[in-house]
Amino acid sequence: MRPWRVATRALWMLRTTTTTTTTTATVQGWHSRRAPAPHSLARVSTQIRRREDLSRSYSTATFAHVNTPDNNPDLKWDFTPANMEKVKELLSHYPKNYKQSAVIPLLDLAQQQQGGWLPVQAMNRVGRYHLLVCGTTPCMLRGSREIEDALLKHLNVARNEVTKDGLFSVGEVECMGSCVNAPMIVVADYSNGVEGYSYNYYEDLTTERVVELVEELRQGKKPKWGTQHPERINCGPAGGNTTLLTEPRAPACRDLDAC
Repeated sequence: MRPWRVATRALWMLRTTTTTTTTTATVQGWHSRRAPAPHSLARVSTQIRRREDLSRSYSTATFAHVNTPDNNPDLKWDFTPANMEKVKELLSHYPKNYKQSAVIPLLDLAQQQQGGWLPVQAMNRVGRYHLLVCGTTPCMLRGSREIEDALLKHLNVARNEVTKDGLFSVGEVECMGSCVNAPMIVVADYSNGVEGYSYNYYEDLTTERVVELVEELRQGKKPKWGTQHPERINCGPAGGNTTLLTEPRAPACRDLDAC
């Protein structure tokens, strides 16, 4: 597109979006069919930016729940009998061992029932340390089911239940991208509110080590996140490299010293 067309289009946008007295440049550029002087374009772009700033809508919502008489954890909530039939229909779309995958459509149904908003009592409580076990194939093959069983037995809860002291809950997540260090869990730490929140991976776990992690968290400690294997650095091979042990050879077709 030719420069004068770019300029006149920008000026036309200004003319149609604002009625201020700063449209002198618009008249100048529009009638002459020529690109206005550089200072005129600068004035145009400034006015367009100002117009966008004035029309931008900023959210007034808060990021923290505030209890109200009609929305607080003490109220009881459940699906209506008619919606319970829809719940059963939604759950039928998923395998019997992955019914939790329906959480998003179920929350949407709860929001529809409530008239467009989701009450806090419709959501499940989690512990201050929410432990999420990766259940995808690589972690499963490396013992994630045993890791989960060890957690549930040690904490005396079922999956998605909260311990009586409110400290721990155990759930399941799908692949978290740490397959090379399987099995792994995620710990969502809500114990210190917003300022202390963390979401850390603990990898290369054993049933013994995951119980130790729980007890360290109970004592208020912050266990070192990442791999728990004593011989592994990050995601490198345990015990050190077994290949690529020497300096790689330079490519025969390229003089690296000339670069």
